[in-house]
Amino acid sequence: MSEIFGKKENKKALIKEMIKKLHVGARPDEVKEEFKEVLKGLEPTDIAQIEEELIQEGMPREEIQRLCDVHLAVFRESLEREKTLAPEGHPIHTLMEEHKMLLQFAENLKNTVGKIKGAKDFDAVGKETEQLNHIIEHIKDSESHYVREENVLFPYLEKHGITQPPTIMWSEHNEIRKSKKELYEVVEKYKNMRLQDFAKKLANVAASLGDMFQSHFYKENNILFPTALKVITENEWIDVKKQFDELGYCCFTPESAKEAKKAGISRPEAIMEGQVTFETGRFFKEELEALLNTLPVDITFVDKEDTVRYFSQSKERIFPRTKAVIGRKVQLCHPKESLHKVEQILNDFKNNKRDVAEFWINLKGRLVYIRYFAVRKNGEYFGTLEVTQDITDIKRIEGEKRLL
Repeated sequence: MSEIFGKKENKKALIKEMIKKLHVGARPDEVKEEFKEVLKGLEPTDIAQIEEELIQEGMPREEIQRLCDVHLAVFRESLEREKTLAPEGHPIHTLMEEHKMLLQFAENLKNTVGKIKGAKDFDAVGKETEQLNHIIEHIKDSESHYVREENVLFPYLEKHGITQPPTIMWSEHNEIRKSKKELYEVVEKYKNMRLQDFAKKLANVAASLGDMFQSHFYKENNILFPTALKVITENEWIDVKKQFDELGYCCFTPESAKEAKKAGISRPEAIMEGQVTFETGRFFKEELEALLNTLPVDITFVDKEDTVRYFSQSKERIFPRTKAVIGRKVQLCHPKESLHKVEQILNDFKNNKRDVAEFWINLKGRLVYIRYFAVRKNGEYFGTLEVTQDITDIKRIEGEKRLL
């Protein structure tokens, strides 16, 4: 066993040296045959590990990303695998089917552009314009595909130590988004262009987007997804599927992904003593309390029996609160003149007549925004949340601020 492990480690070392040769300018064809021989027997996780080690050794992530296209061209013959990696309905199967659809849209876009280029004027391409808009609507709806990868698949890979490939893929997602935006802008402005100018710009952006799709999807299908299938556990895939369902799918996603929910319950992670567990995460008590006190608003919670149960302790509380109010009926915390408003809000919340009540007042030269929210789950009323915020400075905000 140690001998086999040693051979694999040697191969990894050789591949890293070859990639470094490419990095300093060697032509792919100079090392291609050597790559083919060394890559025999290596798994996608080994390639992902190589990228991790190169980053740790100081090679800039940007260089790895640029290098990725080069060494994938060299790896292509060795990495080509059976395309059905996972059964129908599995998250990986769904993502790969969406890849197929997006590549088909890119091909349809290319063909439609070709027809537009051969026309005399816009009147002659009415049908093609409709096809173009149809394709673009599907490409716009593909955002869900990238969101699911970035917010579910990538974090699970990172939990297993696979960090650099997801980072590179996310960067490529953003490049795809830029290319998509260029496509939308060209189509939106077509009425202000001559047909041939429109066709030329459209052809350029369509070709660029199609190339990005092919390169990016190849990397995911042949490296990222096989790696995910190897390191992510069966129980974790159940959670991945559930979270994919929660985020939603593209209009062109196969029905097999949208229909049956994966049965079974994932094994819960060990809960450390002192942790407070929620459906979407957990805190230690000290962390949760510090978080609530850091919110840029003052909050007070009154339970379904109208009893004050909690208030936050932000640095600059607008209305004073003391621990003496805990356990007190909220009606006793207000003057008689405003008691009828308090009762009306609580009764409306309890009877499902409203979910929110809001007010704003001037207090010592500051504009204070006061909101009350009915706290419910599955229709059951748990109490009322009061949220108070000084919005004076927020009201003054204009324009944009994008830099720190």
